[in-house]
Amino acid sequence: MKRTYIVIYDISDDGDYDGIYEKLKSYSGWAKITESTWAIVTLKKAKEVRDELKPFIGSTGRLFVVKSGVEAAWSNVRASNEWFKKNL
Repeated sequence: MKRTYIVIYDISDDGDYDGIYEKLKSYSGWAKITESTWAIVTLKKAKEVRDELKPFIGSTGRLFVVKSGVEAAWSNVRASNEWFKKNL
């Protein structure tokens, strides 16, 4: 079953922005919400997503992956309203 996750990260100086962007865009669905917050669609579990993204955040980077819930509201995000209505 496909799941939608919200991914939030802070990349440290030794992290890889290009690498994490490429990885996030490799999932079956994705949307950039804010500069360091994305929504992704995948068959994988949260722990698997975390483990795949962790190499890109650097030694002191932070990463949070949470399954999307049943209710959401947003304002002035980068992704389209249609994408959120379909995937959240």
